Amino acid sequence: MPTSTASPAPEPTDHASAPRTAALSATGSATASPWPASSRSLGALLRRLRRNAVVMAGCAALAYLLLPNLVVLLFSFNKPAGRFNYAWQTFSTDAWTDPCGVANLCGSLGLSLRIAVLATLLATAFGTVAAFALARYRFRGKSATNALIFLPMAMPEVVMAASLGTLFLNMRIEFGFWTILIAHVMFCLSFVVVAVKARVMSMDPRLEEAARDLYAGPFQTFWRVTLPLAAPGIAAGAMLSFALSFDDFIITQFNAGPSTVTFPMFVWGAAQRGVPVQVNVIGSAMFVLAVAIVLGGQIVASRRKKS
Repeated sequence: MPTSTASPAPEPTDHASAPRTAALSATGSATASPWPASSRSLGALLRRLRRNAVVMAGCAALAYLLLPNLVVLLFSFNKPAGRFNYAWQTFSTDAWTDPCGVANLCGSLGLSLRIAVLATLLATAFGTVAAFALARYRFRGKSATNALIFLPMAMPEVVMAASLGTLFLNMRIEFGFWTILIAHVMFCLSFVVVAVKARVMSMDPRLEEAARDLYAGPFQTFWRVTLPLAAPGIAAGAMLSFALSFDDFIITQFNAGPSTVTFPMFVWGAAQRGVPVQVNVIGSAMFVLAVAIVLGGQIVASRRKKS
């Protein structure tokens, strides 16, 4: 007679212990990870640093460049106890309320501004024409002209200053305002040509061809199409030319007359007996003005893109 074998009854399942079992298994798997939590967080930090390395390097370089300007701005509010403005003493706005309180300071500043403005206008006009000629036309001696354009940028300023001074002496030209202006135009010209030429070479010539197809004359094409497209390069060259001319010392020192003192020459002479706080004020004002112009240009450009 066959006997039936009864299967064992299933054990009752405790549904309340299921979440605890899952939590214990998850905890066990986390604990069983071959890398500790500190190593995982360090690896995530290194990956984040690697992704943002370029941005961090750019911010560090920008901070390195702006730190001297911030120090100059800070010490423009200082009231030094002696002749030298090297240690912080007391907060004061006396220098800002009277920036021309030092003899010949504003006179040298005005002379530097006049020379910088005239040198910028002349160098921008001549450099723009030369850049269009080098970028758009073929002529004999073009390679030699390109090499000559880069010479003032590669040549040390002392060599160029001494060469110009020798030229003026041999031509028996009296040193003064005009010799400084000629020298500044000569070394600013190269920077304008390079900036404008790079912009002209990146322009699309089909836009000018489309203007001519729409019966625009040569002057209309240049005024309405070519010049607006080249305007950013021309503006960059003009701003660079103004900055180089305003703060130049070496070339100006070699080509200035005995009674011609620009602002950098005034600062160099004042450094021997103590630079006044007003120099910091003028430097800070020029820095703030330059930053405002750049930010204004960026805002105008962004609004034009949005419109």
